[in-house]
Parts: sequence; structure tokens; C-alpha cells
Amino acid sequence: MKRPISYDFIAIGGGSAGFNAARVAADLGKKVAIVDGAEELGGLCILRGCMPSKTLLYSTDVLHLAQHGKLFGLNIPSAKVDMKRLHARKKAIIGEFAEYRAKAMMQKRYDVYRAHAKFIDPHTIALSDGKLLRAERFIIGTGSKVSVPPLPGLADTPFWTSDDVLDLDFVPQSVIVLGGGIVACELSQFLSRIGSRVVQIQRSSHILKEHSPEASIVVEDAFRDEGIDLHTGTSIQSIRTTSDGGVSVTFLNSDGKKLTRRAKHLFNALGRSPNTGSLDLANAGVELQKSGRIKINQWQQTTQRHIYAGGDCCGPHDIVHLAVAQGELAARHAFGEKKLKPVDENLLLSVVFTEPPIASIGRSEAQLKAEGTPFLTASYPFDDHGKSILMEAKRGYVKVIAEPKRGRILGAEIVGPQAGELIHCFTAPLAMKATVFDLLKAPWYHPTLAEILTYPLEDIADEINGDA
Repeated sequence: MKRPISYDFIAIGGGSAGFNAARVAADLGKKVAIVDGAEELGGLCILRGCMPSKTLLYSTDVLHLAQHGKLFGLNIPSAKVDMKRLHARKKAIIGEFAEYRAKAMMQKRYDVYRAHAKFIDPHTIALSDGKLLRAERFIIGTGSKVSVPPLPGLADTPFWTSDDVLDLDFVPQSVIVLGGGIVACELSQFLSRIGSRVVQIQRSSHILKEHSPEASIVVEDAFRDEGIDLHTGTSIQSIRTTSDGGVSVTFLNSDGKKLTRRAKHLFNALGRSPNTGSLDLANAGVELQKSGRIKINQWQQTTQRHIYAGGDCCGPHDIVHLAVAQGELAARHAFGEKKLKPVDENLLLSVVFTEPPIASIGRSEAQLKAEGTPFLTASYPFDDHGKSILMEAKRGYVKVIAEPKRGRILGAEIVGPQAGELIHCFTAPLAMKATVFDLLKAPWYHPTLAEILTYPLEDIADEINGDA
């Protein structure tokens, strides 16, 4: 048997969690390797996730505004997508991001192995190119892959994944989208805005079910107003290929009525599952949760304490900034840094880049109710706010959640214009355990979108002062 090459730290996967763990370990003076068998270096976010999708979505936001120029007193005779140019722009932008990440990974600070890995024992991995590597400590950051749930006919019907939709260079005539999560919703609206006829079918009673029903309803109304044939609370009965090469989906709607929808293409956006099946984790003594995610503790350690995990493969949320924080924490903990703190889920951010977008931070009303934690909440609508009215962006609201005695901010939810930007008004205050009174000491410029946040803050402050 070959003698393995030894390292202090090996990152299996070069995405957000693995790369940032490797970077921290190298900063600590350790001998580090990164193992990544993907065709391109960069990870899901750069290559097939956040950056390509947001590039396309921003273009269709501009397109949508141009098509509705009359609302703003503008005469724009025609505005339509040029898919060849849109595709080329996306490729160029993503190519720059990927090139930068690849250069960062290929520095002499790391040994990079372009191969797939599997564990032979808790300290040794075998690579698909025949090499053996050994390490004192590992992080697993292998991400996720498209899930194919056991729906009748799905496995036997050709379908697109998000990879395919993000790589389109033509306008599809019609698409049926299965799912109501972030990817499904963002790309359903993208497809609709470039000119496709879109049918979206969601099992749950609302799309974007990890957000409040109130927020989801705002986006549902926008989708239907834009022409998306949206169905929620459904039960799929069959999926099949039609004689003309299209697809047919039969389902029960929320009233129990059987409906059939047909389209040229099918887009499976029913979620992702951890990409761990080829790692032979049992050989390393690493256990999985029932969900298939890797079991971890607060320090990102698996059931083998020298093996860590971060990102989509362990969760609990598939969010880039969380994966980065998990990777950095894992490397620092692995090499004994003092005074570390676990990743604080009370500061968790979430943004959905639909139009209108949804953003949230901290604890939700549903979580606080489940915990039995008392709270106050106040909200204010965008259709009664100057800047959003002149922007013709009147859907949605801002909501603030606070502790009822001192007014410490516990969470916030925004659905409406620039929600993903506005939510960051709360990031530092939550981290610093600030109160509504603290935020009201700051000046808020008029007319801005941000000043709308002062209205729920004032309502909570008044309620606390009134109860004093």
C-alpha cells in the first residue's frame, strides 16, 4: 500500500466552508491541503448558485422596470430580453469570480488535489487519482446536490435542474416548476419575466414556507399578478412525458380538484440533499442525521472530534455567509484558539431575491411563540411610505420584533423594495443587543426607504413607555 502524504489539515471540498477553513488553517501556519474533484473550482455559490442567479435576476429586474416605464412617465417603446447577450454577460461575470477563487486556492499556501475523496479510516482518505492523504484534522465541505423526491413519474421524466435554467441561452416557450422554495421562486419569476409561460406547483399551503405566511402571500400575489400560474397546497398525482416531447403534470389543487398542466419543459426545484454519499463516512466513524446531513456539535465537530463539517452538507441552513462562518470556526477550534464562540443562530440572516424580495433576521414570531418567549411586534406597510410610493414599489411591509420590557430587538422581517439591503440596518443592532430606543437615537434621512423602519420602532417604544 502506498504511503500517504501527511497534512495538519485537509479540506474536502473547496466551496465556501472548505476554502475558508483552509485559509484560516494556513493563516495559523499549518500544512494544508484542499481536495476538490469538481470540473471547475469555486463552489456552488460562485458557479451554480448565488452569483449566476443574482446576475440574471438583476437583469430581469431592469427589464421589468423598462417594460413598465409608463408608470414613471417614461416612453420606452420596447424592452425585451436578448438571451444570447444575457447568457454571455453571466458567463463573463461568473468567470471572473471563479478565476479569482481558483487563483486564491492555487497559491503555494495550499496543496490542491483535483480529485474526489473517500475515507479509508478516520485519518486517511483515498483520492480518485490513486493518491493517499493523511491528516490530523479534516473539514468536510462537499455541499449539496439536486434532490429527486419519489413523486410518481418524476424519475422517468426528463427535467431541468437549476444548473440548466441558469445556463439557458434561449427563452423557453413554457415551463412547469415543481417546488416553492427560494430557488424555485427566484427562477420561476426569472423565467416568467424573460417571456416563458410558467406554471408553479407547490405542495405546501404557501411558497417560501420558511418565512411567515404573511410575507409569502405578498410574493404569491405578485407572482399571480405577473402571470405565473401558481398553485399551492397541492398533491401531485402523476408526471409524464407527452407525445409531442413536452411534459404533463396532474395534481390535486387546494380544493381537492384534479388539474392537469402541460408545458414544453419541466424544472425540478424540489430542494437539495447533502452531497456525502461517495465519502464512505462510515469508515471514518462519522454519523449522519435522519435528514442525511452530517451530525455536528456547536463547534462544527462531527462524531469523530478531529473531523469537522461546514456548509450545506451539515446545515442547518444552506446559506453562504453561514458556511463561511462555520468553516472559519472549525479551523480555529481545530487548532485550539481560545475564547471562541459558536455560530449565533439568533443572528441568522435570510434573503429571497424575488420581486418583491423577502428578508429576515433573528428570531421569528413563530419561533418565539413555540419557545414561550414573550415579545412585542409592530409593522408598517410600504404603500403608506413616501419613497416606496414614488418608486411604485408599494407591496409588503416592515416588521420589528422586540423584547417587551426593555425593547431589545429580537428579530425583523421585511418584504418589499430593497428588503435584502434594508435588513442590514438590523445586523449590528442585533449583534450588539440594541433596543428600539437605541435605534431611534440615530438620524434617518428623508426621503429614503430606510426611514420606514422608524415607524414600527416608534410603535414598540410607545407601547413599552405606555406600559411603564
